[in-house]
Amino acid sequence: MKIVLPDWDTVSARDVGFDVFSRYGEVICCGPTLPEEAADKIGDAEIVLCNKTPITRDVIAKCPNLRYIGLFATGFNNIDLAAASERGIVVSNAGEYSTQAVVQHTFALLLSLAGNLHAYERSVREGAWEMSPTFSWFLHPVHEISGKTMAIIGYGSIGRGVARVAEAFGMKVIVSTRSTPKDCPYPVVSREEAFRQADVLSVHCPLNEQTAHMVCQETLALMKPSAFLINTARGGIVKEQDLADALNEGRLAGAGLDVLDKEPMSPDTPLKTAKNCIITPHIAWSPLETRERLVQIVAENLECFLAGTPKNQVN
Repeated sequence: MKIVLPDWDTVSARDVGFDVFSRYGEVICCGPTLPEEAADKIGDAEIVLCNKTPITRDVIAKCPNLRYIGLFATGFNNIDLAAASERGIVVSNAGEYSTQAVVQHTFALLLSLAGNLHAYERSVREGAWEMSPTFSWFLHPVHEISGKTMAIIGYGSIGRGVARVAEAFGMKVIVSTRSTPKDCPYPVVSREEAFRQADVLSVHCPLNEQTAHMVCQETLALMKPSAFLINTARGGIVKEQDLADALNEGRLAGAGLDVLDKEPMSPDTPLKTAKNCIITPHIAWSPLETRERLVQIVAENLECFLAGTPKNQVN
């Protein structure tokens, strides 16, 4: 049996191995795969294990032996599920593998903004502290997050994790989600009310028709000028020019972003030069332990499929 990994470089920086898959067949590991290369690289393989490589209807039609698509991801918008189902191809994702990592990164961004760490680190390197007349040089404002309101958009596993940590920091938590969650210990409010009340607005919802450009001129206008926005979900949730304008005009205090509308980042994104905007290159999910867990989940999914009991199937 042939197993193709068309975009292994998106999972491992040579620090996570793919030997676990060798027990199931011949493994062909590829570097980055362009969309137009996918069918040729998959060829006559029965199994594809991918992250972001588009597996379109055309790719599926050109790969007659394909029986299973395993995703190194929770999202599956890069797979034509209808075409896969028509062919009897099972598609399985890896849900909730990165919850703790994304929660951790959410607060890394928030604490950097609240403590103005990026500004202080830069000023120390530039020698400003060396010239200070006092032992403590606090030119840049620093804020406590205790007592502040954390508004969480989306209440899946990551949203719930962020809520628990926020509560541990002494924050007041409110939640806005598409459907009323069961046993939610926090007030559930409308999306507009979440924007209004937030001292920190943290986004943890999927990108779809209802959430695309949800953070825009109209919703940003609802927010306090002292508020922070954190987005570790999907870049398309934010209308980048509107956010840049709000930051540059002082209508929002800061933003911490791990995702952008175009990835890798476009050099002309207005957020690149926006005031008090921290951008990290989509790494919230990427701790070594997280990726090791991800590989194990994908291997277990594959083993279950081969045993005739598919797991985490999304089609």
